[in-house]
Amino acid sequence: MSEIFSVTLSLGSNIAPREEYLEKAISLIAQIPETEILKESSKIETDPVDVPEEFSNQKFLNMALLVRTSLDPFVFSKAVHDIENVLGRVRQKRRNTPRTIDIDIITFGNLKITTSELTLPHPRAHERTFVTIPLEEIAPECIALLK
Repeated sequence: MSEIFSVTLSLGSNIAPREEYLEKAISLIAQIPETEILKESSKIETDPVDVPEEFSNQKFLNMALLVRTSLDPFVFSKAVHDIENVLGRVRQKRRNTPRTIDIDIITFGNLKITTSELTLPHPRAHERTFVTIPLEEIAPECIALLK
């Protein structure tokens, strides 16, 4: 029998229609095998963080999800990246450019992983209120895992 993990995700979009991209992402996450959405936070509008100056006026719509999965974290991470690709996310050479959807795995159970493709818990999540505010709403116990 495989282990079941509680996973927290941070979702954000700063390209219109932002709410539609978030809703499509939620729908696709619900279709990941062996995965169930348990809780969904409110959506909050936030200022961009660490973005190139020309994009500093493009506000984000952010939220968090609490899901349960029995998938391996690397398999789950690939599924999340596939969803970003399906929703038109284009990965630029420049960091933090506008995106249709950004889905970050914040915590994956109590796992601590540091590899070139995956770091858990998310290394900068505790510094980002656009992550911590929605996360506090649905899984406050996970905040302690971020430090």
